[in-house]
Amino acid sequence: MATMESLIGLVNRIQRACTVLGDHGGDASSLWEALPSVAVVGGQSSGKSSVLESIVGRDFLPRGSGIVTRRPLVLQLHKTEGGQEYAEFLHAPRKRYTDFAAVRREIEVETDRITGKTKAISNMPIHLSVYSPNVVNLTLIDLPGLTKVAVEGQAESIVQDIENMVRSYVEKPNSIILAISPANQDIATSDAIKLAREVDPTGERTFGVVTKLDLMDQGTNALDVLEGRSYRLQHQWVGVVNRSQAEINKNVDMMAARQKEQEYFQNSPDYSHLAHKMGAEYLAKLLSKHLESVIRARIPSIISMINKTIDELEAELDRMGRPIGGDQGAQLYTILDMCRAFDRIFKEHLEGGRPGGDKIYGVFDHQLPGALKKLPFDRHLSLNNVKRVISEADGYQPHLIAPEQGYRRLIDSSLHYFKGPAEASVDAVHFVLKELVRRSIGETEELKRFPTLQSDISAAANEALERFREDSRKTVARLVDMEASYLTVEFFRKLPTDPEKGPKDDKNAPQNIDRYGDGHLRRIGANVAAYIGMVCDTLRNTIPKAVVFCQVREAKRNLLNRFYAHVGSKEKQQLSAMLDEDPSLMEKRDQIVKRLELYKSARNEIDSVAWK
Repeated sequence: MATMESLIGLVNRIQRACTVLGDHGGDASSLWEALPSVAVVGGQSSGKSSVLESIVGRDFLPRGSGIVTRRPLVLQLHKTEGGQEYAEFLHAPRKRYTDFAAVRREIEVETDRITGKTKAISNMPIHLSVYSPNVVNLTLIDLPGLTKVAVEGQAESIVQDIENMVRSYVEKPNSIILAISPANQDIATSDAIKLAREVDPTGERTFGVVTKLDLMDQGTNALDVLEGRSYRLQHQWVGVVNRSQAEINKNVDMMAARQKEQEYFQNSPDYSHLAHKMGAEYLAKLLSKHLESVIRARIPSIISMINKTIDELEAELDRMGRPIGGDQGAQLYTILDMCRAFDRIFKEHLEGGRPGGDKIYGVFDHQLPGALKKLPFDRHLSLNNVKRVISEADGYQPHLIAPEQGYRRLIDSSLHYFKGPAEASVDAVHFVLKELVRRSIGETEELKRFPTLQSDISAAANEALERFREDSRKTVARLVDMEASYLTVEFFRKLPTDPEKGPKDDKNAPQNIDRYGDGHLRRIGANVAAYIGMVCDTLRNTIPKAVVFCQVREAKRNLLNRFYAHVGSKEKQQLSAMLDEDPSLMEKRDQIVKRLELYKSARNEIDSVAWK
C-alpha cells in the first residue's frame, strides 16, 4: 500500500498543477474540485491564523484588528527531504521566498491589489505553496473570519458576503472543515460550529479545534468540549495553545512555541491525560492521516471523473484539430488533407449530399428558358424590319424568287441574340459555384483553425472557376456561331416559296407579283421565326451541356489541381505560413493539451501509488 506521504504529496502536486493551468474553482467537473482539501473556518479573533502558522511552523500571515484575511488563501504544504524552506506564489511562479516576513508582505500587497486599501473582501483566492521538511503534505484554505457586524468603512452586506464566501467552500462534499472556536467562548455560539452544523449535519467532514485554552478563567476548562460532551463530532476535538501577543511581538520561534505548547498540555492538571492528542503538530498529522483515508476512499470516483474529462478533452481536441508536426512532410500532408476534406464537401454540394447544387439545375430549367422567351424576335421580325433587311440585302437588283441574302441576314442577326442568354447562363452557374466554394470552406471543420489556408484555397478555387467560366463562354459562343455558320438547308426546302398570286377570277390577267408585298414579307418573317424557334430548342439543350461540361464537370475534377502543384513546390517556411493558425485558437488548444497531459499524468500516478 502506498504511504500516506506519497499519496497526499501526489494530490498536492496535482492540485498545484491545476492551479497553474487555472483548472480550479467554479467548475464542479474540474480535477481540483474532485480532490479533497481542508477549509479553515472561524470567527474573527478566534486564533485561526495562529493555528495555521503553528501547522506550517512559520510566522507568515498578516495580523491586525478587524478583517485581516480578505481573500481566500489556498495554502499547499509540500514536505521535502531536507533543504531550505521556501515559498512560492502562483501569481509570481518564478520567485522563491525564503524570508517569510516577505511572504506576509506579499500577501498584503496582493490582497490590496484586488480589494484596494479598504476593508472590502474578494472571493478571488491567493495561491501559496510552502516547501519544507517540517510540514506534512496538506492543502489548507484560509477563509475570511466570520463576523456579526460591519465596522466603519465596510459595506452593510459584509457580514452576509463573508458567510456566503465561506459557505461556498465548506458546502462542497470534498471539503474537510476545520472549525476553530476559542475556549473562552460558549461553543453553542461558535460561528464556525454553527456553519459546520448546517452544511455537515452528521459531522463526518468536520474537525473541531479549540484555541486559547490558556486564556480561560481560573478554575474552568474545556474538557466538556474536548471530550465531546458539549457538542459531539464524528472526529475528535483538538486543543491548541497559540503564542501570546507578547511572544508574537518578541518574534518567538515557532519551533520553540510548539515545544512550549506540548509542555503546557503535559503539565496541565486538566489536560495532561489528553496531551498525546493535543497541539498544532498533532492536529496537522491528524488532518493529513484523515485526508489520506478520504483520498483513498474516493480514488474510484476520482479516476472515473478523470477518465470522463480525458474523453471530453480528447473529443474537444479532435474537433479543434491536433497539433501539426514541424517537419515539411507533415505540413504538406496536413495541407493536402485539408484540401481533400474541402473538395469532398464541395462535391457533396454539387451531387446532392448537401444543398446548393440544385441551383445549377434552376439556371437551366428556369433562368435560361425564361431569358430565351424574352428575346425580342417579335420586334426583330416585324414587317417593317423584315422589309428593311430584305431591301438592303437586295441592293439595286431585287431578288428573283426567294430573297436568300435577306433570309441569311435576318437569321444571322436573329441568332446573335442567343449569345446574351448563353453567357448569362455561364455567369449564373459561375456564381453558384463560387458560393458553393465559400460555403464548403466554411463547412470544412478542419480548415477553421487555418485562416490563411482558407484564403489560399478560396483564391485558388475561384481562380480555377474563372478559367472554367472563360472556357465555357467560348464554348457557348461557338454553339451560337456554329448555328449561324451553316444553316439547316432541309428546313427551308420544306417551306413554301411560291410568291403570292394575282386575282384568281381572271385567268388571262398577267401575274401581278409584288416582291415587297406585306403578304410576302410576313411569310419570310414567319419562315425565319420558325427556323429561329428550331435553333432555340436546340440551344436550350446544348447550352446546359456545354456549361456542365466546361464548368461543373471541371470543378468536380480539377478545382484544385494547380493549387496542389503549387503547394508541392513550396519551402517549409512557406508551408508554415499557410498553416498560420488563429492565435486565440492556438492558445486554447495549448491549454487543452496541457490539461490533457495533467489528467493523464494524474491518472497514471494515482494508479501507480494508490494500490501498492
